[in-house]
Amino acid sequence: MTDPELTAERGHRSGVWASIQTERAALAADLAELTEEQWATPSLCAGLTVREVLAHLTAGASLNTARWFAGVIRCRFDFDKQVAVRLAEQLGSDPAETLERFGRVVPSTTKPPLPVIAMLGETLVHGEDIRRPLGIRRAYPVDVVTRVAEYYRGSDLVVVAKKRIAGLRLAADDGPFTTGSGPVVSGPTMALVMAMTGREAYCDDLEGDGVELLRDRCRPA
Repeated sequence: MTDPELTAERGHRSGVWASIQTERAALAADLAELTEEQWATPSLCAGLTVREVLAHLTAGASLNTARWFAGVIRCRFDFDKQVAVRLAEQLGSDPAETLERFGRVVPSTTKPPLPVIAMLGETLVHGEDIRRPLGIRRAYPVDVVTRVAEYYRGSDLVVVAKKRIAGLRLAADDGPFTTGSGPVVSGPTMALVMAMTGREAYCDDLEGDGVELLRDRCRPA
């Protein structure tokens, strides 16, 4: 990269990290007054409670590349086991400790070997995995969610998204995001992001001839 390109790239990464930190802080604030029963609520991540999803976010913000690779080797390249082990490390003894541990990583810029934008996607998507079952709503900045949507439309790296929306035209009704061609799926950008990443519940917030096909693709095989 030339110097101007390098400066622009650093500025982009810095802006994404600022968005990640803002979203983490907002999530921590939203969860500050949960009851024990609410912490045990099933999240939109199959088999995980909202407390466990929060611990998963803490784990992701605590793993650098070296620790990630060491864990993968220790788990014999079983990536699901690696995720479960790291989650258990960050769960703590009770919900208060789970939240306290998450609070400590709000400003973190530590990450596994993933693009920074993928970390923003994880933060937003898992934030909704937690919020929706609890009936908590957040007005996400449209530019931030659009940036995440732009990433997911071309990636199957962390979660299948590009393949899930193949042959469909997605169009946000609250921002500039559009992609693809075919039967239309339209609605809020955040609902499109959640459906792109396999959250069937968000298809209820979408409209168009392509919604039922997308819904089918969100269901477990």
